[in-house]
Amino acid sequence: MADRPRSPTIIDVARRAGVSKSVVSRVVSGRGSVGEETRLRVLDAARELGYVVNAVARAMVAHRTYTVGVFVRDAATPFYGHLLTAMQERAAFHGYRVVTATGSGRFDVEDEHRALETLAMLRVEALIVCSGLLPSERILPFAARLPTVVAGRPETHPSITSVYCDEEEGGAALADHLVGLGHRDVAVITVPTSSSVTMGPRTAAMARRLRERGVRVLEIAGPHRETAGAWVTEVLRHPAVTAVMAPSDRHAAALLEQLQLRGVAVPGQLSVTGYDGIGDLASPLIGLTCWRQPIDLVGGRAVDTVVQLLDGEQPPAHHQALPGSLVTGRTTAAPARDS
Repeated sequence: MADRPRSPTIIDVARRAGVSKSVVSRVVSGRGSVGEETRLRVLDAARELGYVVNAVARAMVAHRTYTVGVFVRDAATPFYGHLLTAMQERAAFHGYRVVTATGSGRFDVEDEHRALETLAMLRVEALIVCSGLLPSERILPFAARLPTVVAGRPETHPSITSVYCDEEEGGAALADHLVGLGHRDVAVITVPTSSSVTMGPRTAAMARRLRERGVRVLEIAGPHRETAGAWVTEVLRHPAVTAVMAPSDRHAAALLEQLQLRGVAVPGQLSVTGYDGIGDLASPLIGLTCWRQPIDLVGGRAVDTVVQLLDGEQPPAHHQALPGSLVTGRTTAAPARDS
């Protein structure tokens, strides 16, 4: 019987690339200084040979797990799903594995806290927390034990490192877009920060910038999607309102559905804005005007930051607020003028 093919080793990669075994080790682990040309040569050699890092063996030698625990509030939503994918891909680049715990979107604070405890018990080396609900004080005990990064939400506590999209910039930019189109009466579906530390600041920024620009603002309490019908009822009670700002794309989609059911033309009678610019709702077919969050960059930067913390390095910025971009779609236009 023919011998079973031998799996390529780090020595084979070093020989193919014309470098030392230690150089290959630095490249595949993402640790240490290696020139870009050499790094690419090693990666090409590894790919040609079909070399795969033996994570278990590496962990045993180093007495480490090379594992990052990630908690996401609801991986079924486009925002958290894309964020998780970006983090997994970046962790693999650094030679780390990701262990994930996720809620259903209906978890309360205690449920999320227990999920973090479960991850910590799995001997992860670091934590990344992705939740708009869990308050800073519930994250602090974990940050005191493990390198911890909060991803995807504003965080200002001095003891917690964070990476997020600049919510206030996004909310204000969307408001400026509507003002530029000529809207002077605008409804904002507001969310309390106690319910969401992402949607809270962004909707507050929307309302604040509108008022700064001299716009009359109708604030309507959110954020639950099932109340979209009630939001539309309230908006239609104020005929002067010509635009509605939703706290997220999925809430904007719920508004669009309710407006269509009632025969309200968008943007002919009402303009609608969303927020996130991720997944199916970002399709040009829908054409939703929104603020697009740089989710791939947020996820990748969160992993880079946690690896820096594991290496004992100081991240470039303790709280990294990344810029998003305005997407102008078909759901906004200048307000219709009475004849």
